[in-house]
Amino acid sequence: MGRAGCGLPRLCVRWAALLLALWPCCAHGNWMWLGIASFGVPEKLGCAGLPLSGRQKELCKRKPHLLPSIREGARLGIQECRSQFRHERWDCLLLPPDSDFSVFGAELSSGTKETAFIYAVTAAGLVHAVTRSCSAGNMTECSCDTNLQNGGSATEGWHWGGCSDDIHYGMWFSRKFLDGPIKNITGKDGNGLISMNLHNNEAGRQAVAKLLSVDCRCHGVSGSCAVKTCWKTMSSFEKIGQYLKDRYENSIQISDRLKKKLRRKEKTQRKIPIRKEDLLYINKSPNYCVEDRRLGIPGTQGRECNRTSEGPDGCNLLCCGRGYNTHVVRHVERCECKFVWCCYVRCRRCESMTDVHTCK
Repeated sequence: MGRAGCGLPRLCVRWAALLLALWPCCAHGNWMWLGIASFGVPEKLGCAGLPLSGRQKELCKRKPHLLPSIREGARLGIQECRSQFRHERWDCLLLPPDSDFSVFGAELSSGTKETAFIYAVTAAGLVHAVTRSCSAGNMTECSCDTNLQNGGSATEGWHWGGCSDDIHYGMWFSRKFLDGPIKNITGKDGNGLISMNLHNNEAGRQAVAKLLSVDCRCHGVSGSCAVKTCWKTMSSFEKIGQYLKDRYENSIQISDRLKKKLRRKEKTQRKIPIRKEDLLYINKSPNYCVEDRRLGIPGTQGRECNRTSEGPDGCNLLCCGRGYNTHVVRHVERCECKFVWCCYVRCRRCESMTDVHTCK
């Protein structure tokens, strides 16, 4: 995943300050920008100079020590989005780093399944990063889960110990930072997109909680495992991303006209409850096949595809039936390297030819 390419930190800060002067309200900016900013730039800008809402800036000022975790949460979410969709028509494309502090552009307000995934995976990333920082002892207001430091099962031969990840603080901070006050978003003039985004934020957080696992270490004579010390730990973020991708594949379309609560668009399915972990969307996604500059869709022309795959990365699906071009790429690399006494390595120069297929 590419990061902002400023060679000189001072120049980066000046450019960022200039952008903020041009767009003081950061109407199109978003906290996710922190995930692609050059190292050290957010800290140099300070909370007041970042593309955050007023409420987020106040929280950042009160808890400046959490800025590295906020930045890491955004980076985790963006990186996982890119990884999960790297072979699909929509490949979680990022805008250039200087694009008005935006990351995903119009995709954030399109109300599609892709919008749902972005909000869920970045909210999950924030929980994950803050919780990791708590467990590492980097903050005074949170640490390991103190509720799991005693107890267990003597008959089963295990007890709680070690440092269990305490996701409660991470969940709390993610809600406080990302979810604005819920006022007048239901009813006749309710804003369905706001409700959708809030729900998907929570779905991302629930994914982190759902995938908590228990790890144990054995103790006993000669490794007999007579007693086990166990603790709870978060799953890898890759596993959380895969879980959210599955939820994306089974996401639910909802009505943009809200009443007392979110409801499915299909009237025949409205008796089926919507769960906290479900991803929701309002508008159907475009096919992402053809370039649409207004919506920031680059299309799939020129994308590399897999001629033998039947999946989304296959030339048939990725190229949207337009066909593909094939060209031969020559690779030159060192091979059959051997150490020669004394003292150097001798290698052969090997060449190979590979067929590369790109969408027409």
